[in-house]
Amino acid sequence: MSWTAVLDAARPERVGRVRSAVGLAMEVEGLDAAIGDVVRIGDTMLAEAVAASDDVVRCMPLAATDGLRAGMPVRSTGGALRVPVGAGLLGRVLNGLGEPIDGKGPLDATYVPLSGKAPHPLERQRVAAPLELGVRVLDSLTTVGRGQRIGLFAGSGVGKSTLLSMIARGTDAQVSVIALVGERGREVREFLEDDLGPAGLARSVVVVATSDEPALVRKRAAFVATRIAEGFRDAGADVVLMMDSLTRVAMAQREIGLSVGEPPATRGYPPSTVSLLAELLERAGSGVRGSVTGIYTVLVDGDDHNEPIADAARSILDGHVVLDRKLAVAGHYPSIDALASISRVATRVTTPEQRADATTLRKVMAARRSVQDLVDVGAYVAGSNPLVDAALTHAAEIDAFLQQGVDETAPSAATWAHLRTLVSGLGVS
Repeated sequence: MSWTAVLDAARPERVGRVRSAVGLAMEVEGLDAAIGDVVRIGDTMLAEAVAASDDVVRCMPLAATDGLRAGMPVRSTGGALRVPVGAGLLGRVLNGLGEPIDGKGPLDATYVPLSGKAPHPLERQRVAAPLELGVRVLDSLTTVGRGQRIGLFAGSGVGKSTLLSMIARGTDAQVSVIALVGERGREVREFLEDDLGPAGLARSVVVVATSDEPALVRKRAAFVATRIAEGFRDAGADVVLMMDSLTRVAMAQREIGLSVGEPPATRGYPPSTVSLLAELLERAGSGVRGSVTGIYTVLVDGDDHNEPIADAARSILDGHVVLDRKLAVAGHYPSIDALASISRVATRVTTPEQRADATTLRKVMAARRSVQDLVDVGAYVAGSNPLVDAALTHAAEIDAFLQQGVDETAPSAATWAHLRTLVSGLGVS
């Protein structure tokens, strides 16, 4: 044994104590810990340091706080949370701290620090190739590129989770990492067994933090999933990272920020929320090799697509897909409003012929929408607008292209061929 090891073993342990616990936060005095360090309260309770002052470290629990009281001893665990990475995670379900909860035994993985950095802006590969998602309307009208980050914006109950499951089963990405943040506990098993299925799970890693877990665990689940995706990207794989939902991550950060004394700003969100979103979203994308394509659901408050989190996310992301409640109520699935959705990299990952077909279909759909009120009351006169005439004549074929069964996978090549046939039959240019 080296002298350094002997001295470390002989060094006195510094033990702090809980001074107070109010709401979600507790104050610990007498402890040497940095922000992000995991500490142990008593024998088993874990917490994380989230703020510090001259003599006090503010911590938030990583588990239930039953039995917590002032005066309990607090010890540092020696560092921040570490996360499992590697191919051994495929087919596994983890909690928000990266621990297995599927009853399949210990993980075959390498553990790395949770903290990570976004790829250097000059070392990132450019987004130059499409990522097949297996959903016709996305692959054609809102084409996603490998390494892109895109948001699914919708209110509650319009099919976000179902759309994610379709992507997980239909994508040609080598690995899917799925983060369910703030989900109802009842829905987790339904998503795994019904929506994702055994085939989808076999090529996926699922990270779950339900709505009843502490805010810090819900926030950490997003970063655990991102770190796992980065591990696959560093090994050269093309990964699709799906997070449901980014809004609940922001809500968790709001709870944390307000609990440690941050001032509330718009709708109660502290300033750290926007910087957290940028930190999280920038870590997806292409690296020196491999890529992480990020697909994040954004739960818009009251169907208001300009509320603070939706607005902040849209400014960072490389595109947005809007899910419309009216379409969902009408039984149109996936309930994607193609005209309100856009991919900022579509022009870089599609051919001129593909873009021309997609643009023609958009023009026809937009023309019909502009006169929909006249059509509804029978006031539209046939022959007034060739684009509207084409939309009305071929409405059934257009709807058949835009809609897709939950269990149906549409290969990208077949989607573009279908669109070419559809546009040719419209008789417009």
